[in-house]
Amino acid sequence: MEQHGQTLTWRENALSRTEPWLTTGKSKPPRNVEVVDDELRAEDALRYASEGVGMLWRGDFRNARQLLDALKRRLDRKQLKSVDDPAGAFYRYRQSRTHRARILGLLLMELDEDFVLDLPRSPDVRTACLEAYGERSGHGVVSLQELLGAIGARQWRLNGVEVPALDARIYPHYGVFAPTRNEYVDLVANELTRVDVPATAFDIGTGTGVLAALLVRHGVKQVVATDNAPRAAACAVDNVRRLGITDQVAVVETDLFPAGRAELVVCNPPWLPVTPASPLDTGVYDQGGRMLATFLRDLPEHLAPGGEAWLVLSDLAELLGLRTREVLLDLFGKAGLTVLGHTTTRPDHPRSYDGEDHLAAARAAEEVTLWRLAVQQV
Repeated sequence: MEQHGQTLTWRENALSRTEPWLTTGKSKPPRNVEVVDDELRAEDALRYASEGVGMLWRGDFRNARQLLDALKRRLDRKQLKSVDDPAGAFYRYRQSRTHRARILGLLLMELDEDFVLDLPRSPDVRTACLEAYGERSGHGVVSLQELLGAIGARQWRLNGVEVPALDARIYPHYGVFAPTRNEYVDLVANELTRVDVPATAFDIGTGTGVLAALLVRHGVKQVVATDNAPRAAACAVDNVRRLGITDQVAVVETDLFPAGRAELVVCNPPWLPVTPASPLDTGVYDQGGRMLATFLRDLPEHLAPGGEAWLVLSDLAELLGLRTREVLLDLFGKAGLTVLGHTTTRPDHPRSYDGEDHLAAARAAEEVTLWRLAVQQV
C-alpha cells in the first residue's frame, strides 16, 4: 500500500512545493530534488542519483524512458566478482540489485489529480495507478521505475497469463506474483491424475488462485484458498469469479491456515529464506524461512485423518547455500511428518540471473520437487 504521511519537497520557479510520495514498497522520498528535462545527460543523471538527489522530470515522457534505459545499461556494466561461497555471492548480488533499484528510483514523475501524467507523449496511466495505489485525490510524485511497473502490471491484468495445465488464463494484479513458471503448476496437475481426488483441500498462500482453480478443475469439490496479503486475496477472488468457480472456492485473507481440516493441503511457499525488499518479492523471498517453518509446524493440526500435504519447493536455496536439504528434512521430522514420496522436475528458464555466473549456474542446476507429506503414525 502507499506510504501515508511521506511527502516530497522541492523548489521550482522560485516556489517551494510539497506533494505526497507514492510508493507501494519501502522506499523513502529523496531529501534533495532537482527539476530536470530533456537536456539532462545520462552521465549527469547518474551523478545526481549517486549523490541521492531525486530528478523530477519535466520533459518528454519517452525521453525519460530512454534516460532510464541508459542508466540501466551503465549500472549493468559493473560485474560482480566471483566468490567461492555461494551464499556470499548471492547476498552480494542482492546488494547490487538494491543499489541499482535505489539509483533507478530517483528519476521522478509528478502525477496531477486523478493520476494524470501531464507530459508530452505520456501514456494514460490512470487505471494502472488506481490499481496500484487505490482511490485517492490530489497530486503525488512517483519514481518512473515504479510507475512503469504499475503500467506493466496493468497489461498483465488486462491480458492475463495462459496456464496450460489449467487450460485457461489467470489475471495477476499489481503486486501479486504472476504464474509464469509452469513447473510448479504442472507438478500439482500431474499428481492429481495419479491419486484419488479428495473432496476437500486447502491452498495455502494462494497468490493469484491458480492452484485452487487447478484443484477444482481436477474434481476437488471444496477448496479454501488463503493468503495474508490483501492484494493477493483480492486477486484470487477475481480469478475465481472469472473462472466461474465461486461455489467451489472460498478465499480467506489470513496468515496460513483457515479454520478446520482438509483431506489435501497444497502449498507453494516462497523458495528463498531471504528478506523481501518489495511486496512482489514476497512471492519469492520468505524472511528467515518463517512461512515454510510455520506451515510445517502447524500442518498436522489442519490435515484430516489420512490426509496428505503437497509441498512444492525449489532447491535453489540449497544450491545457493541458503538452506541445506538436511535442514528441510529436519523440519519435516520435527513437525511429526513423514515423506510418502516426491516428484521432481527441471524448470525451463528463459534467462539467467542477469549474466552473473554463480547465479546462472545455480538456476541451470535447479530442480523443483513436490513433496507428499503425511502425519507420522504413532
